[in-house]
Amino acid sequence: MLAGAEGEAVQRAVAYQIEVGRFFGAERLVPVTNAHMMGDIEVLGDTGLAFLQEMQALGARARIPITTNARCIDFAWANKLGQDPGECAKEKQVIGALQGMNVLTTDTCINYQTLYQPHLGERVAWGDTGTCIYANGVFGARTNFESGPAALASAITGRTPAYGFHLDEHRRGSFVVDLSGATLADLADWGAVGKLVGESHQSYYAVPVFTGFRRTPLADELKQLGCALASYGSMGMFHMVGVTPEARTLEDALCGSVATAVERVAVDDAAIDTVYRGYSLGAGDARLVVFSGPQLSLFEMKQLSLLFAGRTVARGTSCFVTASNGVISASRKLGYLAPLEAAGVIVLEGVCFYILQNLSVMREKNGWQNMVSNSAKIVNIIGAHRFNTILRRSADCVEIACTGRLT
Repeated sequence: MLAGAEGEAVQRAVAYQIEVGRFFGAERLVPVTNAHMMGDIEVLGDTGLAFLQEMQALGARARIPITTNARCIDFAWANKLGQDPGECAKEKQVIGALQGMNVLTTDTCINYQTLYQPHLGERVAWGDTGTCIYANGVFGARTNFESGPAALASAITGRTPAYGFHLDEHRRGSFVVDLSGATLADLADWGAVGKLVGESHQSYYAVPVFTGFRRTPLADELKQLGCALASYGSMGMFHMVGVTPEARTLEDALCGSVATAVERVAVDDAAIDTVYRGYSLGAGDARLVVFSGPQLSLFEMKQLSLLFAGRTVARGTSCFVTASNGVISASRKLGYLAPLEAAGVIVLEGVCFYILQNLSVMREKNGWQNMVSNSAKIVNIIGAHRFNTILRRSADCVEIACTGRLT
């Protein structure tokens, strides 16, 4: 490949991977079976678009399945949201270039729930922090946080540098988190746990081991936990004793470390309540409620349809939900979408709210100051757009959206 026998696109891709591997001290490349990449104009910019078009012109083509993360534009809503027509045209060029390289433009940040679920020990090359931590922790697959060019290069070569979470030594648990004092009755509670643990242990290679939980967590709960750990702590993996495949026991999760010598922390209901109380209500009112970041599963869409049934979003308040094409299509067929639309909820397809093109302009135009969400991740990551963010439980978010009152 490096000698150019498979063409210039492959040569460039593997040369890039070798440089990445050298930077991280990798000793070899390893085969991967699946890739997932970020690729939208808001992140790429003109330089990134030119890069994709150049690789396509050189004949780059994915040799393994590769899917795309959420976009920054839902074309059906672009005009209504005031998004830039020129950037919309560029986003379509991004999609065209990716499809020309055999990339599946699926536009979802929850590929692990809706598209592909790698098995124990399977090596993949996934971008987006939420996908990476879910692959490593919940499935026991192996990946690092891959940048867009790195994930695309892996799809082109079928390989990735073996460093980080591809190596056994980085997958062992580094501290224990006791959840026996936490009820954890809502998705936002799991995100609050991720915030508490992530903020106090900020390290890519910090691997928390969760014990003491009262029941087996659901996929959406693990999703919120993982996304928050990655957002607040830059973590790439976690274990949950008796749930995740590399943690049948505490000893398995710690990989031989003496349990008594490992740091132990506890998260209980009081600590979680402190998280909710810690958000400033700001000077404005509740004009924006968001269910996004990560995108919603079909189960979450069903829950929201029940919570919004027969209700209406308050005048002057905007409420957004984002999901993938597949989830939205199924929600429409099963009757979960109609109650949301009847209530005045804006349902966006294939995007995540925090990367919407022109979001800062939207904020100013609509007078959005406070943003309320049940996602701890988006409450953290959207700060660059200067929102005052507030984490609330799911039913509370619906109540706030329908009354316009922030409590």
